[in-house]
Amino acid sequence: MIRLEGVTKRYRSAAGERVALDAVDLHVAKGQVFGVVGRSGAGKSTLVRTINRLETPDAGRVFVGDQEITAMKPAQLRAARRRIGMIFQHFNLLNAKTIAENVAFPLKLEGRPAAEIERRTSELLDQLGLAEHAKKHPAQLSGGQKQRVGIARALACEPDVLLCDEATSALDPETTDEILNLLDGLNRDLGLTIVLITHQMEVVRRVCDRVAVLKDGRLVEEGATADVFLHPRSPVTRAMLAEGEDGETYDASVVPAGGRLAKLTFRGGSTYQPELSRVARSAGVDYSILSGRISRIRGEPYGQMVVAFTGGDADAAVAQLNARGVVVEAV
Repeated sequence: MIRLEGVTKRYRSAAGERVALDAVDLHVAKGQVFGVVGRSGAGKSTLVRTINRLETPDAGRVFVGDQEITAMKPAQLRAARRRIGMIFQHFNLLNAKTIAENVAFPLKLEGRPAAEIERRTSELLDQLGLAEHAKKHPAQLSGGQKQRVGIARALACEPDVLLCDEATSALDPETTDEILNLLDGLNRDLGLTIVLITHQMEVVRRVCDRVAVLKDGRLVEEGATADVFLHPRSPVTRAMLAEGEDGETYDASVVPAGGRLAKLTFRGGSTYQPELSRVARSAGVDYSILSGRISRIRGEPYGQMVVAFTGGDADAAVAQLNARGVVVEAV
């Protein structure tokens, strides 16, 4: 659905030149929720804005569907943008207009008939739980309600793609959960392709099928969310995960003398099975659990723990765990 080929973007000022994107290649499949993460200044917002050409790359090509966005003339681009919705961190609502008027605004820009505008606006307000707020103004709503208005407005023209630029960063945790559940439902029910820009690793873990990690405008890691979270390759990814609950930490002072350290990763049904106990009995090893957690990535259960094997045949224990589908990594 979305393809970036060698996309480069530079910003120039009196202080010099800054490379925001450096020859980025990226593919987003139809119907995916695709996360893009990185530190502040990594190039995330610039990347998402090249998809609808709010930012025009200095080099490279951007495709949405079978259309090359970077080759379009203004009239063609305006038409293409109707199929690409966008929601923003700070909502970008029209404060002088009512909630219904905000949602109807892109339909009016398209010149849709008044009856169709009224029908579509009413439909969206109902779908997003905003019907009772139709005549209010943005200042009368909470942050979560404002973001729902922004989503309704982005959906007004029935887009194929929804771009979310830090859509939950200004919200509290409970409201963030509500918005993520809403986006997840829109992806499932409408088949929307969603590109979600965020610095919150928890957001990616909750709703994204795949994730790309940016650093200084370069793509340093990309893959299925579970693979990137459970087996990160890039130091940037490992550092970002370490700052949240997905970081793996343990107290080295409690490691048993002569203990062989290993990180075990369980996925799917094996997460809740006593695989470690079974293998320990079979191989005659003892083990100490130094850290661990059970959670979910995009609905799939997983478990990770750092253990120290002592006594018995540790090599046999590792081989048996691998045979049972448990990924074992040396620590």
